[in-house]
Amino acid sequence: MNKILLKRNKAPIGFSVSGKTCAAAFFLLFEVMNAQKTGNTKPASDSAKTKVLEEVVVVGYGTQKRKDITGSVASVPKDRFQNLPITNITQAMQGTTAGLSIAIGSSVPGSTGSFQVRGLNSITASKTPLIVMDGSIFYGSYNDINPRDVESIQVLKDASAAAIYGTSGTNGIILVTTKRGKTGKPSISYSVSSSIDDIAHKLKPMGPDAYVQKYADYIRERGLTQTQVLPNQSEIDNYNKGITTDWLKTVTQPGSTNEHNLNISGGTENVKYYVSGGYLDQDGVVKGYQYQRFSFRTNLDITINKWLKTGTNVFFVNNNYSGGRANLLYATAMSPYSVPYNADGSYNIFPMSPELLYTNPLLGLATERKSVAKNFSGNAYMEINPGIKGLSYKMIATYALNTNATGSYTGRKANDNVGTATKYDNQYDDWNLENILTYNREFGKHHVDATLLYGVYEKKFNDTWAQGIGFFTDDYSYNNIGAATSKNASSSASRKSQLSQMGRINYSYDGRYSLSFTTRRDGASPFGANTSKYAVFPAMALGWNINNESFLKNSNWIEQLKLRFSLGETGNPGIDSYGTLTLLGTSLYPFSGSVLTGTYLGGIGNANLKWETTRTMNIGLDFSFLNHRVSGSVDLYQSKTRDLLLQRNIPNITGTSSIIDNIGKLENKGIDVSLNTVNIKTENFKWETGIVFSAYKNKITELYGDGKDDIANGWFIGQSLGAAYTYKMVGIWQQGEDPSKWDPTAKPGDIKFADTNGDGKITAEDRVIQGKTLPDWTGGLTNTFTYKNVSLSIFIQTVQGLLRGNNDISYGDEIGRRNTPQQVGYWTPENQSNDWPSLVYNNTRGYWFPRDASYIRLKDIRLSYNFPASLLEKTKIQNLVIYVAGRNLYTWTKWIGWDPESNQSPRGSGDFNNNYPLARNFAIGLNITL
Repeated sequence: MNKILLKRNKAPIGFSVSGKTCAAAFFLLFEVMNAQKTGNTKPASDSAKTKVLEEVVVVGYGTQKRKDITGSVASVPKDRFQNLPITNITQAMQGTTAGLSIAIGSSVPGSTGSFQVRGLNSITASKTPLIVMDGSIFYGSYNDINPRDVESIQVLKDASAAAIYGTSGTNGIILVTTKRGKTGKPSISYSVSSSIDDIAHKLKPMGPDAYVQKYADYIRERGLTQTQVLPNQSEIDNYNKGITTDWLKTVTQPGSTNEHNLNISGGTENVKYYVSGGYLDQDGVVKGYQYQRFSFRTNLDITINKWLKTGTNVFFVNNNYSGGRANLLYATAMSPYSVPYNADGSYNIFPMSPELLYTNPLLGLATERKSVAKNFSGNAYMEINPGIKGLSYKMIATYALNTNATGSYTGRKANDNVGTATKYDNQYDDWNLENILTYNREFGKHHVDATLLYGVYEKKFNDTWAQGIGFFTDDYSYNNIGAATSKNASSSASRKSQLSQMGRINYSYDGRYSLSFTTRRDGASPFGANTSKYAVFPAMALGWNINNESFLKNSNWIEQLKLRFSLGETGNPGIDSYGTLTLLGTSLYPFSGSVLTGTYLGGIGNANLKWETTRTMNIGLDFSFLNHRVSGSVDLYQSKTRDLLLQRNIPNITGTSSIIDNIGKLENKGIDVSLNTVNIKTENFKWETGIVFSAYKNKITELYGDGKDDIANGWFIGQSLGAAYTYKMVGIWQQGEDPSKWDPTAKPGDIKFADTNGDGKITAEDRVIQGKTLPDWTGGLTNTFTYKNVSLSIFIQTVQGLLRGNNDISYGDEIGRRNTPQQVGYWTPENQSNDWPSLVYNNTRGYWFPRDASYIRLKDIRLSYNFPASLLEKTKIQNLVIYVAGRNLYTWTKWIGWDPESNQSPRGSGDFNNNYPLARNFAIGLNITL
C-alpha cells in the first residue's frame, strides 16, 4: 500500500489540500493547548461520550448501536440530500464516503452514475452493489429514488456486513432508509429549487482563420498544390461571402433544472404516515436533451395492538427522457464555413456539401423520440411480538413492476427519405417474500441479538422489438409500424428465482467485546444440474471497544477506540437466467424461392457452473478524541475472488468457439480512511472538516489455468483490470531523423514509438502496460463553516492516478475533412511539435492515446440561512431555510477534452452521448416546514 501512496507523489497533479488540513490541525491543537493552559480541560461527560456510540445505525435486516458494530459500515452525510442541485442519489454520494467510488460519467439529463464498493471483485459478472431500500431489495433505476425522500444511507463494505445478503453481497450493499412519520401533529414540508446550467469546460473547435490554415497545411503535407482555399464548394461559397457559423453555440443552450417537492408526515401512537410527491424538470445544455420525473411515495406504520404491527412502503415514479437530440460531436467537427439552415428555413442536410461524412448536427431534433420508464414498487410488512421478551417475527412482501417504452421515427426532415420507425418495450416483474425471526435481549452485561431468515425471490423479464422501414407519409411516426413496406420484429422472455436461508448472531459483553457470526445459504435457478444450485457463505467478526477498558474508561480525551476484525465470503451468480443451458438460435434463410426459418447452435451450456466466490478480510479502527473534536476510522482489507465466470475457448468443431466456465482468480487490497475534525468551536462559530481517502490495488492472479495473458481483452496475470496496454509514445519523428531501420514506414510527423523489446523494430510485441484505467486513489474534502444561522459548505473531490484513451485526440483530422479542437495541435515542418502528429498521420497501429485523467474538482459550494425561531414564532412556520449552491464549479486537470470523467470507452474506442459535456449548475432554493 505504501507503493500506491508514494507513487502518486511524483504525479503532476496531487490532492492539494495539505494547507487546509495543516491549518485545521493547527487551530485544533491551539484550542486544546489553550484549554489545558487555562484549566478548562475536563473529562467528557458520560452523555457526550455515549451520544455517538449509542446512535442506532441501520444494518442488514435490522439495526445496531454504533458501538456494537463489528463490520465495516459507513454512513453518507445526511446533508448531501438537501440544499443541493442534484437529481439522483449518485450525485449526492459521490466522493463523500471512503471505499465508495461513483463515476457520474455524463451530465446528460436523467443519466445516473455507477457504484463501485472497494474495487472490482469480478471480471465479467455484475460489479454493481446491491441496493436495499426500507428493508427490501430495490428493483429499479437510481433515478427512481427521490433524494429528498432519503433519511439516511449506509454502505456495508466488508464480508461480515454484506454476507447477510449472500449471493448479492459480493459488490457491497447500499442501505437506503426513507423518511417516516413521527408521533405528533401533521407536518407539511415544501422545497423548491431552480438552477441555471452551463458548460463547465468548453473544448472549442478551431475558428475560421485557423481552420483555413489547417487545410492549407494538410494539402502541403500531402505534397499537393493547393488550388482552392477550402475542400468543399459550399465552404468556398460561404468563405467568399464572409459567412461563418459558431456551431458550438448553435447546438448548445443555457440549461435549467426546476424541482418541487411536497411531503406531509405525522401520526399518533398507533398510526404514523409519510406522504410525498416530487416533480423535476431538466433541460440540458445541448439542445433536445431533457428529463422529467414525477414521483409519489407513501410510508405507513400501524400498531394494531401490543403484539401486532403492520405497514407499507409504496412509491411510483415516471421518468421521461423523450425528445430528439442535437449532436455535439458533429457540431465540433463541422466547418465554420457552413450554415445550419437553407433559405426556406429547412435543415441543411449536408452543410459541407458535397462532403457527406457529416450531416447537420441539428438533424436529431427532427427525430421523434419517446423514452419513458415507470416504476411501481412497494412492500408490506407484518411484525408479530408473541409475548416472549425480545422475540419478534417479521414478514416482508415486496413487488416491483418496471416498464420501459421507447419509440423513434426518423423521416424526411431528418434525411431519411423512406422513413424508419422503431418501437421497443420491456417489462420487469420482481417479487420476494422474506420471513425474519429476531431475538434481542440484555442479560446483565451480556447482549444477544439473533436473526433467522427464509426468503424466496423471483425475477421475470419480457420484451418486444419492432421496426418498420418505408412509409408513404411521416404522419404515422412510430405508431403504425404495420404501414411500413418492410417490417421486422422480435421478442424474448426469461425467468429466474432464488431461495435463501440465513442465520446471524451478534453477542457483546459489557460494552467491551463484540462477536458476530453469519451464515447464508442461497440457491439460484440459473445453475446447472451437475453441481448443487446451493452455496453457503459464512462470515465472522470481532470487535473490541478499548475505550471501555478500565485503563481508558476515565480518559479525559478518548471517547472511542474500537478495533474490528472480520472474515467472510460472499457470492456472485454472474450468469444469465439460462446461462448453463445449450441454446438454439433462429435465422431466416432463402431456399428454393422461399424464406425458411432455420436453427443454429447459439452456444454450448455448462451444467457444472457455480458461483463466483469472494473471500474478504478486514481490519478496522474507529476512533473519537478530544470530546469528539477528532473522529474517524481506518480500514485495511483484502479480497480474493475464485471461480471467475469467464468465456473459455473451445474447438470450433463443436459449433461454437467458447463456453462459460469457472476459471480465474482476482485479488483486491486497499485502505479506507475517514477523518472528521471540529477545528474551531465557539458560541457562535464552528469550523468542521471532513476528509475521506480510498486506495486499492487490483490484480488478476489467474485466468485460464495455462499461465497465459488474454491480450485481446486486456487481461494480464499479475496486473490490474483495465490495464493500459498499448505502444509507448516517445515523441514525433522529426525532419532529418532516419526511421528506416526502426519503423520503415514512418515519416516526419508520425508518432515515434519505443522499441521496448529491443529487437530493433516496432511490432505488436512492443506494446507495454503503461498504467491502468482504474485510479490509484480517490478522495474528498469538505469544510463547513457555521456562524449563527449561516452555513457555508465547500466540497472538493479528487480522482488520481489513472489513464484513459482520449477520443478527442484519436479522432484526428479525418483526412482533412473535419474541424479539430483548438487545444489539439498538429506537427508541421515549421512547428516541429514533439507532442502532436501531423495532419496526414495514419494511425494504422490503433494507438489509443492514453492520457492522465487525474483531476481535482471543486464539486459544490452551499451557502444557506436558517431563519431563527425567534423570527418565526409568530407565524405557523416551524422551519425556513433559503440557500444558494453551485456544482461542478471548477476542475484542475491536465486532461484535454470536455471532462476527464466523461462517459467514454477507457481505450478511446467509443464515444457515448456524443461527447455530452460536463454541466455546471448554479441553484437557489427554499425549504419550508409548517
